[in-house]
Parts: sequence; structure tokens; C-alpha cells
Amino acid sequence: MPRIDSLRRVPPDGASGQFGPADGAHQSGAHFGRGRVALVHDYLTQRGGAERVVLSMMKAFPGAPLHTALFEPQATFDGFSGGVVKPMPLNAVPGLRRHHRLALPALARAFSRHHVEAEVVLCSSSGWAHGVEAHGAKFVYCYTPARWLYDTERYTQGWPVARPIARTLRAPLVRWDKRAASTADRYLTLSFAVKRRIADSYGIEAEVLHPPTTLDPTGPQEPVEGQAAGFYLCISRLLPYKNVGAIVAAFEQLPSRRLVIVGTGPERQQLQRRAGTNVQLIGSVSDAQLRWLYANCLAVVAAGHEDFGLSPIEAAAFGKPSAVLQWGGYLDSIVPDETGTFFAQPDPAHIAEAVDRLDQTHWCEHALRAQAARFAEPRFIARLQEIVSESMTS
Repeated sequence: MPRIDSLRRVPPDGASGQFGPADGAHQSGAHFGRGRVALVHDYLTQRGGAERVVLSMMKAFPGAPLHTALFEPQATFDGFSGGVVKPMPLNAVPGLRRHHRLALPALARAFSRHHVEAEVVLCSSSGWAHGVEAHGAKFVYCYTPARWLYDTERYTQGWPVARPIARTLRAPLVRWDKRAASTADRYLTLSFAVKRRIADSYGIEAEVLHPPTTLDPTGPQEPVEGQAAGFYLCISRLLPYKNVGAIVAAFEQLPSRRLVIVGTGPERQQLQRRAGTNVQLIGSVSDAQLRWLYANCLAVVAAGHEDFGLSPIEAAAFGKPSAVLQWGGYLDSIVPDETGTFFAQPDPAHIAEAVDRLDQTHWCEHALRAQAARFAEPRFIARLQEIVSESMTS
């Protein structure tokens, strides 16, 4: 199993290793008064990394209204219920809040017709929110240019009904998407891989502002029933491009190791059928349970094509290393042989070999926590407030 050595390495770049406020972080957001900032997000119908980023944006700009196409409070994080959420008329269409992909043909028009007035309109977008009509400066925090437009085959893999719809709509939506991007005053993004993608898609130079980790490792923990310490952990939506099936197959080659998978999605039943006795899919968990899982796992394994990927950073905050795909945002967050190890392809043999390398490496818990501190929420909030303040007249 991975060996954690708390004294072996010093933290990089003089980092303290503390998972807490950074120097200069502006926590109150008091100078961003009513009407000065408005937030826009694609849809609030799930619990994912993008939704956690929006919660941090709400902390940066307290009281700012949050506009979104669809809002299903029971399906997303509780924190949104305490904010000023303004869903669009599309929200009243039955079924769309539970199945947001059915809204794809209507989302471009919905955002184009939606008017938001504020000194700064901050759009949290993976394909739609950047199309809103902003009366004020428009800033876009872009998770990626829309996958269904620029990576259609991979995005629709496993959804045979969606693929012909996406192909039919692709040409007009690409034109709409490029026009929407051109209306922004400033682009921000979460990783250097997506920065290059934005340049290729739109000809726009985006600033990289890494997303924050918000799962405080000092918070309460709740044991997960039926689990004992000493497992490997995969946290992912169960979608084709996340490659969770390859991880399951890898652990068929590793019968002495246990794998716990957290997440839901359309591939769950298929993965359940394939899973051996050393693999358990446990669905959704609370933050307290997630803390317990990180604290009691040996390491995290992630094979998805991620634009950033928070789970290795969250794992590092608990002093745990990761084995991840050498692709996309993981290149920003993993320091090879210091906070984790890479595998070149999302296939079972490469993943199994990376897990073996994890087991054979000494890991410095202090260095892992120091790396996580580079992505702490106060740093994200401070930089975001600074960027928005620069555009305000007073």
C-alpha cells in the first residue's frame, strides 16, 4: 500500500501546508454592493465541480443574484437555497429540471433572450451562460468550450439518442457559441489545457484561475456503512468520458486491493454488473461521508478526461496521493512523484501499473497538504474579487 512519510520532503515554493486563508484574501465582499455584480450559471441540476465553484463565487460576492436556466434544489447543493437564485422561464417546463440534456435545443435561445444588468456580469459557463445579454461588463469563467460542439463524439458516447441531435444542431450552435464568446470583455478559465482550447476555439487569451477546493479536511466526518479503511477511492459522475469502466477493469487485475466508487450517472448499472467483489459503487455521499472516505482511503484513482479535476487536490488536502490520467487539468494539479503518479492511457493495464507505482512510493504528507493549499478557496476568492474590482468605476 502507499507509504505516507510525514518528514521526507519540504513543501514546494515555501508553502505552509495549511489549508486555510491566503494572505490578502478578501472574505467579506462588502464593497460589492447591490446591483454591482450578478452571476450567471448554465443550470443548477446536479452536484459537480462547477456547482462548487459557483458557491465560491457567491461567497466572493454576497447577495449577488444568480441567474440560471434550470434550478432543481433537491438535485444540487443546499447552499444555493440560501442565495438569490433567478431561474429562467425554461425552468417551468416539466421534466427539464430532472433531465437537463433534454433542454439542449432550447438553451441557446433562452440565454440569448435573457437580460442581466449589473456593473459586472460574471458568467460561469461550460457552453451556455456566456450567451446571456449583459448590460455591463461581461466576464466569463469558462470550464471548457462546449463539449457537445467541439468534442461531440466523445461527449455523446453512450447516449445514442443525443448523438444525431447534437450533429444536427452543431453547425448553427457553433456559430452562436463563437458570437457569444466574442461579446465577453474578459475570459477566465480553470487550467492551462482549457486556456489552449479557448485560444483554438475563439482566438481569446484567457487568464488561468484555478478553481478552489472547498471541502475542509478539518470538518466533521461520518463513517460510510460497510466500509473499512484501506481502500482506493474513485469519485466521478458515471459518464462514458470519465472512464470509470477502465478503473473497474483495472481492479480485476488487482484482486487484493479494494476500490470504492462514489458517484451516480447513466453508466451505474453497467458498471455494477462488471464490478468484482473487490469493487463497490456507493452512489452519492454527504460532505461528512466524503471527508471520511478521503481520510480512510489509501489513494485516489481518476481516469476521466477532465478539464481540471478536483478529487486529487481534495485527496492531497487529506494527505493522500493520486493516480490520474496524464491529460488536461490533472497536469496542473499533480506534481509527479510528489503528490501523485500519471498513467498515459485510460486503459486497465496502464491504470493497474500506476496503482502498483503508488504502492511502491513513499509519499510526504506535508508536501501533499502544501500542494492542496495552493488551491484553497480564499486564494480563488481574493483573485476573483481583484479582477472584478479592476473593472468597477468606484
